[in-house]
Amino acid sequence: MISNNIDVNNLGHLTINEYDTLKLADEYQTPLYLIDEDRIRANCRLYHTTMRKYFGATALTLYASKALCFKELYRIINEEQLGIDVVSSGEIYTAYQAQFPLEKAYFHSNNKTKSDILFAMQHKVGYFVVDGIDELNAIEKEANELNIEQKVLLRLTPGIDLHTFEAVKTGKVDSKFGTAIETGQAQQITRYCLTLKHIKLMGFHCHIGSQIFDIDPYERTINIMFDFMVDMHNKLGYITKELNLGGGFGVRYTDLDPIINIEDNIKNLALIINKRLTKDKLPMPSIRLEPGRSIVADAGMTLYTVGSVKEIPGYKNYVSIDGGMTDNPRFALYGSKYTVYNAGKMNEKSSIKYDVVGRCCESGDIIQKDVNLPETKYDDIIAVLATGAYNYSMASNYNRICRPPIIMLSKAKHYIAVKRESLDYLVENDI
Repeated sequence: MISNNIDVNNLGHLTINEYDTLKLADEYQTPLYLIDEDRIRANCRLYHTTMRKYFGATALTLYASKALCFKELYRIINEEQLGIDVVSSGEIYTAYQAQFPLEKAYFHSNNKTKSDILFAMQHKVGYFVVDGIDELNAIEKEANELNIEQKVLLRLTPGIDLHTFEAVKTGKVDSKFGTAIETGQAQQITRYCLTLKHIKLMGFHCHIGSQIFDIDPYERTINIMFDFMVDMHNKLGYITKELNLGGGFGVRYTDLDPIINIEDNIKNLALIINKRLTKDKLPMPSIRLEPGRSIVADAGMTLYTVGSVKEIPGYKNYVSIDGGMTDNPRFALYGSKYTVYNAGKMNEKSSIKYDVVGRCCESGDIIQKDVNLPETKYDDIIAVLATGAYNYSMASNYNRICRPPIIMLSKAKHYIAVKRESLDYLVENDI
């Protein structure tokens, strides 16, 4: 199994956190998101304790809300002593409704609207992560009118290119995110930021991409960021108080993906940073990391019911399910790999190759191609693993299909955290 919270019971049924998936499918109906609360808490604690161990008491892990966002999750994140990064007024409002302490929130986005900026300030969001000079001016204007001082980090692009999906690369010079170091614009925005009366520059942020399994891109990024920090100290007398290295640690979607040791990765980051601190004679900035996927991905599983099986002799076999790209668009977007099982036939030989496809009127509505399964029939339960990140958060109502519910699973209980959408919900805003 790709993670140790997944197993098979004595009935030959797939389990998550020791819960029989067939029983959960029967009780809550499909399609159905399952989220292992205990796994999320364990992942949070791993980051929190390891960051404090290697970077000291001022270190803070920020959960990247875009991976998965709903009120109960923010309550859990708060209980586990993490901060959050948010990218919209909607995420801010969800956290606010969950009574999350928004002074521990960092507001991202390459295009915060005027209403976003005002909304964030009115809700006392602690930090803005600033993409460019236009945004700095807008923040200064609103902060002046509210007579407040707003803490900011400047998001810089270090010019790191990764061998990963083009759509999740964020550290290249020509990225839509941040201000490039290589072009000299990062120095210009830093100099300008320090002149603004209602903005307090706390430090710098960078993010190079997602699904990174190698520490080398982080080492290159740290060295580029420290070169810039030294340059700003020498030229502007500015000492960096916070350094945010973003997120991006990879997770296992299939058995072919490497196993990542989060503690070893953070330890290695600390070794690289401490080496630079000694060389450059700079004080240790407060370190931030922004994991999202690696907090929630392996806590998730999606269950579907088979509606039809189509065999085209000499061509292909199809298993059609009662969900699809509306609840998981990642294959359609990126060709993302997933582990897929027939949840009720785990002890049977997987000898038939199928494409697992969704119910939408769209040829690209595919969950996974060329999946080896046992003979699969009408009403069987299909499970897709590691769907905690970027599934519910990217879900849509395409074809006017209702989003599934989220069921939280802990050793103590299982409960509905997000209700299944209703048909009435779909027309609620129609005039």
